[in-house]
Amino acid sequence: MARTFEQPQWKTIASWVAAILVAALFLSSGIWKITDPFGWAVLIHQLKVPQVVSLPFAVSLGTMEAFTGLLFLIPAYRRLAAWLGTALLVVFMIYIGINYNALLGADCSCFPFVKRAVGPMFFVEDAGMIVLAVVAGIWGGSFAFGKRLRGAAIMLGAVAVCAVVFLGIAYSRQTGTLAPQTVKVNGKAFDISKGKVFIYFYDPECMHCLDAGERMAKLNWNDVTFVGQPVVRPQFAPAFMERTGLKGVTADDLALLKKTFPYAATPAGVALDNGREVAALSTFEDPEPATTIRKLGFAK
Repeated sequence: MARTFEQPQWKTIASWVAAILVAALFLSSGIWKITDPFGWAVLIHQLKVPQVVSLPFAVSLGTMEAFTGLLFLIPAYRRLAAWLGTALLVVFMIYIGINYNALLGADCSCFPFVKRAVGPMFFVEDAGMIVLAVVAGIWGGSFAFGKRLRGAAIMLGAVAVCAVVFLGIAYSRQTGTLAPQTVKVNGKAFDISKGKVFIYFYDPECMHCLDAGERMAKLNWNDVTFVGQPVVRPQFAPAFMERTGLKGVTADDLALLKKTFPYAATPAGVALDNGREVAALSTFEDPEPATTIRKLGFAK
């Protein structure tokens, strides 16, 4: 008579504990990217991913991470999840390793509750996640590839549909926000509710912000009021505006403007027409933002 092999209970418990931990990491990372695709496109570009593919890459990566996290919670799919999770982590480690010198110290916080930066501990932490994934998979049961493939495909499709829906919502939120009527400039109320206004969020010591500012200063603006809003060290704002050649005013209303027009990272911009947002700009790698600014009719 055939005997059914049952693994020790401690292995089953270890598999569940490891699966829950790694599922929480992958789900949180994936859902974060899916629900904030534009913000993550900016962050991913800062990790040296070409800007032209940063948005689809963020959505695709978030979809795969959320899908993998979901699989970890289902014992029948746990071994597949271990393969996918390990592959994602290994590829990420290889990419960071190749670009290590350029990215050293850069923020790589893929998980909303874990603050990380590129450095030696990055590889240790990812190796630890790989160990959790392997433990969850090895002691989590087998995966009948042929029988379970359809179910996995359906789950992946469902997650992908959610990602597309959130991308559409993010696109819809890019325009139409009503701006405050005034912002503070030199301690006085400055009206931004009339005509064309361009608000530029920048870090005065950020070279990327400086480069984008210099290129915008060369544009032939069409009767546009330029409002610069430093996000840190406002005492350096006058020197920044002078160095870039930008002609405009410097606002001192960061809390209000950031609350009204949230952005993921600097540089960032908002185009207003008669007090209402017509575009939010997060791409500042040449030829942007000049192309978008011209399309909006803000420059010739």
